[in-house]
Amino acid sequence: YTNIYVGKPSVEEDYVVQDITPQQCRLRDMTYAAPITVDIEYTKGKDIIVRKGKNGVGAFTIGRMPIMLRCDRCVLKNKNEEQLAALGECPLDPGGYFVVKGTEKVILIQEQLSKNRIIIDKDSNDQYMASVTSSTTERKSKTNLVMKKGRLSLRHNAFQDDINIVVVMKAMGIESDQELVQLVGQDPAYASLLAPTLEECQSLQLYTQQNALEWLGGKVKSSRQGFERRTRSRADEARDILANVIVCHVEVDRYNFTQKVVYLQCGPPQAGREVPREGESRGPV
Repeated sequence: YTNIYVGKPSVEEDYVVQDITPQQCRLRDMTYAAPITVDIEYTKGKDIIVRKGKNGVGAFTIGRMPIMLRCDRCVLKNKNEEQLAALGECPLDPGGYFVVKGTEKVILIQEQLSKNRIIIDKDSNDQYMASVTSSTTERKSKTNLVMKKGRLSLRHNAFQDDINIVVVMKAMGIESDQELVQLVGQDPAYASLLAPTLEECQSLQLYTQQNALEWLGGKVKSSRQGFERRTRSRADEARDILANVIVCHVEVDRYNFTQKVVYLQCGPPQAGREVPREGESRGPV
């Protein structure tokens, strides 16, 4: 295409093109739309063929586009009250909408959070939290990492309560506290940030992956405890939720949680606070 044009609102009947008004479209159940025309240039053999229209109209029509009332292409543009009344329009109507098949339509703007990306925000207690809305072809779920009483917890509707993030990591196979802290970051401030969370996990006496899975299985909501729950152990139930429900967009192959652990470790510094560097403020940012 060399040029693209949007014409005046019109309708074609019996091969005759006529201008049309919004009121006529309302009464006749038609769409208030204008033709989209183009000039084209193409190659035929060794020749370059150019097809151009005339008087601001392209050579070919490629479609039609609904026209918003009172826009530059609308017949109501710059009309006075007397002219608007003659066209069957209210002078006080501000326009800004469309007429589609005789019905007035308004475009509504809808905000939607990004999927499969970590979003940092504040909760009702003015604490920073990290959240991610995971979306796959099979399911959609939201996982939050929050600071609760100085401890980092994972919040998900699959569980009855907020779950200590260290317990979640241990259930995924990170049994060493030192390894867990190193995954989050090398800065000593990270160890201080995780200290209360590690202490809570120790008070629960959860030291192995199996212990953590069994404890986690006891926190699964009762709505999930159906026939499958009676045929599977608590540990198996918890392992399945961690693999297929928590941040489900991160794939787990044969219960190898390495990629999911690496993904989750991005959350603690953000959910707790920004770890200060030398010369920077120690407050949250």
